[in-house]
Formats: sequence, C-alpha cells, structure tokens
Amino acid sequence: MNTVQNTIDTIKESLSNSWSYKDYREKVHQLAIDGATTGENQSDALIDYTQLNDKRMNRWDKTLKTPIAIQEKIAKLDKKLTFLVLTESWCGDASPSLPVMNKIAELNPNIELRIVLRDENLDLMNQFLTNNSMSIPKLIVIDSDTEKVIADWGPRPSTATKMVEDYKAMHGKLTPEFKQDLQVWYNKDKGQNILSDIVDLLPLK
Repeated sequence: MNTVQNTIDTIKESLSNSWSYKDYREKVHQLAIDGATTGENQSDALIDYTQLNDKRMNRWDKTLKTPIAIQEKIAKLDKKLTFLVLTESWCGDASPSLPVMNKIAELNPNIELRIVLRDENLDLMNQFLTNNSMSIPKLIVIDSDTEKVIADWGPRPSTATKMVEDYKAMHGKLTPEFKQDLQVWYNKDKGQNILSDIVDLLPLK
C-alpha cells in the first residue's frame, strides 16, 4: 500500500471515532468535574491541567474576536474541508488553539471540525510528527472530496514556536516558568497568530 493511501485509510479510521467540538468540550468539562483526564495516565498533574484547560477553553470560546479581514478571507473558501485535530485534555497548547479552529469552522459551513485523542490514534499521530515528536495539538487539513491531506499545523502558532525554539537553544529544555510565560503570551495575543497561521493554510482563490 502506498503512503498516501495508507494515510487516507488511517484518517478514515480516526474520523469514524472522532468528536465534534461541542462533544469534545462536554467531555473535557465532565472530566474536569470528575477529577480525571484523557489517557491512561491519571496523574494529579495531568488532572490539574485538564481542569485548567477546561476553564481556559471556556474563556477563549467567549472572548475570541475574529477581525473582519480574516472573516472575509474565511468566507471565500468554496472547497469542502475537514479539520481533524489530535489532542488530549491536558495539553496546554490546545486550550487556545481548539477554540480558534472552532471559530474558523463556524464561519464557513464548508469546514467540518473533528477531534480525536492522540493516545487512541497513534497510527495517525505517527504520520504527523513534529521533529520526530508526538507534539499536540496537531491539525490535519483534509480535502473532503479527494480525502487527501492538503496541509497540517501545530503544535503552536509561528511566534510561539520561535519562542520555544529560542528558549530551548539557550536553556536546553522548557521550564515551568517559561510555560507560564508562554500562556501569558497566548493571552496577550488573543488567538490572532493562530488565526492567521491557519487561514494561510486554506486553499483560497
């Protein structure tokens, strides 16, 4: 089997077990209430991150603003696309990104957003590694008619990616303090870098 067909088949299998954004949000909210997290590792740290991310996504869902110029670009899309996202409830970078992806999908009925868990879809994840790492969130943009992948994005917007790369080059690894600084940047940016990055991937005329 060739690589393209293998990817198509893996995507189909993952899509059959995917969630809508609404269902995913309800799932994460219930996990936060229950003191649990997605995945087999039910550590206190990951449970805490799930609870924090539930609050963050709720805030992002309510406060995210999409500039008129971006809305007009999204409206021009006349090709049916599927946004398939790999994530986990504890993933800090997913909390600002998923609400942005949902907002883009809401602005054009040609875009369908579907969400799957990374650790339940390792065959798919391993086809979309970032620097040989299973980094999430990972957005896969699929042409719904041809079923072929036309782009992918993640785990962070372009500016945040540079911040991470620069910090790693200087310090060797990411510290809790840096991760907090990164969340401060996300809050100040208000999703605009994520918006522009993903809109740039769309096959617009």
